[in-house]
Amino acid sequence: MLEIKNLHVEVDNKEILKGVSLQFKEKMVQVIMGPNGSGKSTLANAIMGNPRYRITKGKIILDSQDITNLKPDERAKAGIFLSFQHPVTVPGVKVGNFLRTAVNNVKGKKYNVLTFNNLLQEKMKLLNMDPAFAKRSLNEGFSGGEKKRLEMLQLLLLEPRYVFLDETDSGLDVDAIKIVAKAINEIHQASKMGIIVITHYNKFLDLLNPEEVFVLCKGEIVERGDCRLIKKIEEHGFIVAGK
Repeated sequence: MLEIKNLHVEVDNKEILKGVSLQFKEKMVQVIMGPNGSGKSTLANAIMGNPRYRITKGKIILDSQDITNLKPDERAKAGIFLSFQHPVTVPGVKVGNFLRTAVNNVKGKKYNVLTFNNLLQEKMKLLNMDPAFAKRSLNEGFSGGEKKRLEMLQLLLLEPRYVFLDETDSGLDVDAIKIVAKAINEIHQASKMGIIVITHYNKFLDLLNPEEVFVLCKGEIVERGDCRLIKKIEEHGFIVAGK
């Protein structure tokens, strides 16, 4: 279990999270919803250890171990993964080289180029990705859908325990959303990953069937429920859901 206890977080000396307590479990799809500016991305970044997001109170517990003060790379090695809303473009760094370096460091592997390429091609087939994709520069000229599929590819290779997908549906067209949702569902079925989807759109969630939903407003959890809560938000908005 990954447990968040009474978490208070500041960004640029402004308190954004005001005592958030949550439990994330393996083999579950859970959702954090809320309007823009509610603190969803702040929560994900604080859990991942982004130094810009300062924890002033509370704890992050992974399997009874306090990881509140661990560095981001240490949290990654412990099995926590955070996708980016806007992945960084790195010209000159090939996708294949980036992924091999990430896997070798996070998982403590020592894949050589040939062995890793075989593994990479195997995972890319699962996502219907062109093998030439691995030779492109990281995110350079990528469409929104390509960037998100690259994140799914990272999940398949890194095999984290808890995955935070921060607005993975943002900027995608209908077809790309279906492809990403299909990949998430397949990864979920084939692994023990706990998948936490962060969004303020409910249409994407129709394709995922999450088991638990949390609503975050103004830095606080205002309601919890199952899929029926998504329908309630769709009909009445976040304010009514929080009453």
